[in-house]
Amino acid sequence: MLKVYFKELLELTRDKKTLIFTILLPTLIMPVIMFGFISLGTRIVKKSVDEDLKYSIIGSGHYAQLAEELKQNKKFKFVEINANDDAEELINEGKIRFAIVIPEDTKSKMAQGLSAEIEMLYNDSASTSSILYRRVKNTLEALVKAETQTRYKNLGLTEEQGIAVNKPIKIIRKSTADERENFGEKLGGLLPYILILVGFSGAMYPAIDLGVGEKERGTLETLLLTPVPRFQLVFAKFLVIFTTSFISVFLSLISFGLMATVFGPAMISGLAAGGNNDIEQLMSALSTITMFDVSLMILMLVPIAAIFASMLLSVSIYARNFKEAQNYMSPLAMIIILPLILSLLPGVKLDWVWASVPITNVSLAIKEIFKGTMDLGMLAVIFASTTIIAGALLALCNWWFQREQVLFRT
Repeated sequence: MLKVYFKELLELTRDKKTLIFTILLPTLIMPVIMFGFISLGTRIVKKSVDEDLKYSIIGSGHYAQLAEELKQNKKFKFVEINANDDAEELINEGKIRFAIVIPEDTKSKMAQGLSAEIEMLYNDSASTSSILYRRVKNTLEALVKAETQTRYKNLGLTEEQGIAVNKPIKIIRKSTADERENFGEKLGGLLPYILILVGFSGAMYPAIDLGVGEKERGTLETLLLTPVPRFQLVFAKFLVIFTTSFISVFLSLISFGLMATVFGPAMISGLAAGGNNDIEQLMSALSTITMFDVSLMILMLVPIAAIFASMLLSVSIYARNFKEAQNYMSPLAMIIILPLILSLLPGVKLDWVWASVPITNVSLAIKEIFKGTMDLGMLAVIFASTTIIAGALLALCNWWFQREQVLFRT
């Protein structure tokens, strides 16, 4: 059996496609894409913050102070529009980014101590619309604060008393979660999502080659004539696919760790200089992950690799040809995504029930490890459930391998 295992493994290493999907893709491409995505996202946000915004004001004479406050911002470029121009149309055409509409009764409402309703027109479908709104709000913050203090003074109240009038009871939120747990809850689901899909892709191409590939090459008959029990042949092929799948996720996880360690400090300093505190805190939280945590993540991926190996080998043996095998495996990738999505839903936590659900349990476990809140007692349930499923799929694969009407079906 070991001879068959090493023979099949050696043949796979000679295939460039296998090397690309099992070594190059998880080790280099995926981490580069991940960190490149973070870097690109940071640049896009920074560009949105520093972008010059063209705007117009409708009814500026109804509240001149607001118009003057906006003009103080050097990043805002005022554009005069005619009374016949449609501000919404100009925004949708990209000629201006936003428009301020000041009603006629603004001054009278302000004089009476009432709230003035001032509209801000902008395209909410734009990806940076929240940043746009925040920039305008921050620009007018000083004007709002000055008006508020004037009202407090007219009422004979100090600023603290005025705030207390608006908020007689102030609830202060204080999270008991540390920095790592906080970011782990928000972003911890992304890591298993990537790792599990990498493990699936790392098993798919070797499974096709070792199953239906042998059928098309005509080498399966020769292999069946060897004095090796069929179960051992199946198990040898299973071990080869398991090895490639596990190597894919292992190299991917190690590569993520090395890139975070090597490039993390430089990224933190660069992002801190750009004022991006969220990414800085994320990288800081990643630095608290220990080798024991990484080892647990790797351990969690062992049964997943076994499930993928047995499942994909079963499909490959059952398929008539290469095209049919691909048609079967493409929907399987979509089916695998569904349990991963379940682990991202709010309220889904790792408990004794979810620990029995395949793929979802491993995804939740890696998320808990990422957060630093993993209950080690759940490991036994996760390993038991995934091992049973992998064993059942391997038994199905062996049963099909014993039936020549399946092996050589046309």
